[in-house]
Amino acid sequence: MEILGATLRVCVDDIESAIPFYERLAGGSALRFERGGVQVAAVGCFLLMSGPATELDVLRKVAATIAVKDVEETRQVLAEMGADILAGPLPSPAGRNLLARHPDGAVYEYVDRSS
Repeated sequence: MEILGATLRVCVDDIESAIPFYERLAGGSALRFERGGVQVAAVGCFLLMSGPATELDVLRKVAATIAVKDVEETRQVLAEMGADILAGPLPSPAGRNLLARHPDGAVYEYVDRSS
């Protein structure tokens, strides 16, 4: 399993006002998409999310998004190490992803860039 990087998940009340700050901070443009009624903007190492409180409450339970080379291989390694695979691998706007709870209770999203 190869980890390529991590993305910090940030829930915001107003994504339109937050995006310019994070674009300037990260030195790049936001990649925007919507998923399950939540507006999402990926800006550098930040993943901004805005939407209904019930959806954001769920998203806040995921500590970070970790980019990996191959999410299927990651699923196998995590399962062998005692992590609980909560969902996936599934296709997403960013690539295939899965949610896993580590033995310490922390929940992470793992995503690859495969189509």
